[in-house]
Amino acid sequence: MNINKQAGVDQGTALDQNELGLINAMSRKKLTEEEVYTFAVRLCDNEVDRDGERFPAETLEELAPLFVGKSGIFDHQWSAAGQTARIYRTELVRDESVLTAAGDPLCYLKGYAYMLRTDSNKDLIAEIEGGIKKEVSVGCAVEEARCSICGENIHDRGRCAHEKGREYGGKLCWADLVHATDAYEWSFVAVPAQKNAGVMKSMRQDMQQLEREAALGRKYLQQLKDEVVRLGGVAGLALEQETLKGIVRKLEEPELDALKKAFEVQVDKAWGVETQLPAWERQIPAEGRDGAFLI
Repeated sequence: MNINKQAGVDQGTALDQNELGLINAMSRKKLTEEEVYTFAVRLCDNEVDRDGERFPAETLEELAPLFVGKSGIFDHQWSAAGQTARIYRTELVRDESVLTAAGDPLCYLKGYAYMLRTDSNKDLIAEIEGGIKKEVSVGCAVEEARCSICGENIHDRGRCAHEKGREYGGKLCWADLVHATDAYEWSFVAVPAQKNAGVMKSMRQDMQQLEREAALGRKYLQQLKDEVVRLGGVAGLALEQETLKGIVRKLEEPELDALKKAFEVQVDKAWGVETQLPAWERQIPAEGRDGAFLI
């Protein structure tokens, strides 16, 4: 379940020895102050967003340690080539002077990130300093979206009949995203002016369902590969079993399915098995076949 909320980037931050020590704890080599560029990002807050959901302060506290060490990428494209920065510490910032739509003081999760001052990063650093790169969004997982009216899982229609954004007895309905389980990454978004640019959130049950489906898919694919290898051996191919396994290992489901059908034809031609009733006997009417057993 993907949801978006705006977040922001602050320009370069001051770097002291304590900060540098936290950065070096993540680096394979000891970095100097001149080698790194640091900046702060506002990751997510406890305000009710456009989709009628929010992170309560407790969830933000749970997310804080989960984001330490997470990479910054572009547009949520999970690629090692796109890794640009890393969060080395986080803190929960509270603003008692501002109240959210839920009626509690505003608080937000702030991340401190570093990147290397390399030639390839010069343009990005300049864009951050110039206020061009201002928006970020994060990917994370929570266990449940809890209805603010009844306290039940808002996606469980058997227990909760309320709708986000509507009022019940003068009270606004929203979903509290509770029990953070993981933080994946944070991204510079390509189009920060887009209405839904911001935070991506996903439900734990959605991830579990995807994991189950992926496991079933892997199991089916392995069974298909094993069957193709078996049929290849029965068909009498002039290939060693290990050679055939090596070929099959590189194939995807459509290719494996086509190869399986081809091998089945070969096996049928080479080892065609006669049914229990020969063809001439199958053509005899039923009453004729049973006559031999009449007394």
